[in-house]
Amino acid sequence: MKIFAISDLHLSIASDKPMNVFGGSWEGYWEKIKENWLNKVTENDVVLIAGDISWGMSLEQALPDLEAIAALPGKKVLTKGNHDYWWSTYKKITSLNLENMYFIQNNAVKIGDYIFCGTRGWTVDDDDDFSTEDKKIYDREVIRLGLTLKSAEQLCVNGETIVGMIHYPPFNYRFEDSDFTKLFEEYGVKKVIYGHLHGNSARFKDIVNKRETNFYLTSCDFLKNDLLEIY
Repeated sequence: MKIFAISDLHLSIASDKPMNVFGGSWEGYWEKIKENWLNKVTENDVVLIAGDISWGMSLEQALPDLEAIAALPGKKVLTKGNHDYWWSTYKKITSLNLENMYFIQNNAVKIGDYIFCGTRGWTVDDDDDFSTEDKKIYDREVIRLGLTLKSAEQLCVNGETIVGMIHYPPFNYRFEDSDFTKLFEEYGVKKVIYGHLHGNSARFKDIVNKRETNFYLTSCDFLKNDLLEIY
């Protein structure tokens, strides 16, 4: 079993929000992703998608996008992004009964010898533009990350590998430690994927290493519409 990752698909099958308005790198991007997906992923593999999955404003609008992902090979594990307004309660999302589709919301998912956990995250304090409201959301997301990691720890009974997912970068633009990075390290997570960043103006690295943990940027435009194999 291989583990692949990609994020920020921003699909809009049932809504009129094409991504090519953001530049040529988004022209026909979903077709390219599907081609690479079909060439790499088998039914035994897992694909992690770290948020910003669909532009749909409701679960009904997002359903065609989710069904398009579900139709591709492999087991898919999804976490929420800041644009996933369709993401409703865990009960409503899981009631869709999409085959081989797993949603993480304060929980963790065990597949084979791997356990997947994660949360949306939020902007990390950069000493420049971090408001009181940002601090409230940030603190809430830290709690949620703790819950999903605790759930992962409880599932880990035979030395399974825990893999982390978070939509926002878990550090500021100087790549400094945060409560997010510290929690991942505390629970012994060696690999974490994140997304959210787009365009050449964003400050990013392929891999950010913090002691025993590697953080991988998996925004689809950054990956040139391919999937990153992390295990």
